[in-house]
Order: sequence, then C-alpha cells, then structure tokens
Amino acid sequence: MAQIKRHASATWHGAGKDGTGSLTTQSATLKDTPYGFNSRFGDGKGTNPEELIAAAHAGCFSMATAFQLSGAGHPPERLNCDANLTMEQVPGGWKIAAIHLVLKAKVPGLDNAKFQELAKGAKENCPVSKVLNADITLDASLV
Repeated sequence: MAQIKRHASATWHGAGKDGTGSLTTQSATLKDTPYGFNSRFGDGKGTNPEELIAAAHAGCFSMATAFQLSGAGHPPERLNCDANLTMEQVPGGWKIAAIHLVLKAKVPGLDNAKFQELAKGAKENCPVSKVLNADITLDASLV
C-alpha cells in the first residue's frame, strides 16, 4: 500500500491568551508564520489552525472534484470553492462544528444532475472530509 507522509511544526511561547506561536510546513510555504489568541479569536495578524483547516478542506475538495469531473469525461475549466468553518464553544473548550463548502464551477457540457452527483462524491471522499468530525454541507452550482 502506498503512503505519503507530510510534516508541519508549531512553536509556542508563553501562556495561552498572551502567548505567541509560529507554524512551519514541510514545503516552507508557511515558515515561522505567526499565530496566537488574537488571530484565532479576534482580528489580529497571523493565521490560526481553523483557517488552515478551512483552506486545506477547500483545496482538497476542489482537487477531488476536478478528479471526479475529469474521470467522468468533463474536466473543469474552473472551480472556485469557499470553505466556511464554524467553531462552537462546548463544555471544556471549543470544537469545529461545521464546514459549509460553496462551489462555483465552470464545466462545459455537463448537466446539473451529474454535476451534483460528482460534487457530492468529491465531498464525501476527499481525505480532509474523511478526517473531520464536523457537519459538512455543500452548495454547488454551475456558472
């Protein structure tokens, strides 16, 4: 069985609310990228884990959709996906409760029924969807 391994690291200094951290990815696309309480729960500069999860989900789902469409003989001209992540405070902390994917696709020669079927399959089978313990919904439209 084939395996692919990826690596990322985080460094944190100080207490939770007043501390600061940085993230670095294997590809160095993120290198010492700052994150902290204010970028996570406010409007401070830097990224946060949930923003990165939303970006990963949008990217994974878009690529999975491209593979689904291409495999059905309808390679997309363009896919634009927003991943809207909702966090909820629960006893003991916070959780990612939901992600709503909004896909706008330009796919020549494909009818809406088949498009909806393929987009749904991509949502259910992209690796990020499979790992998330959240309600994942999809609004997909052809443009």
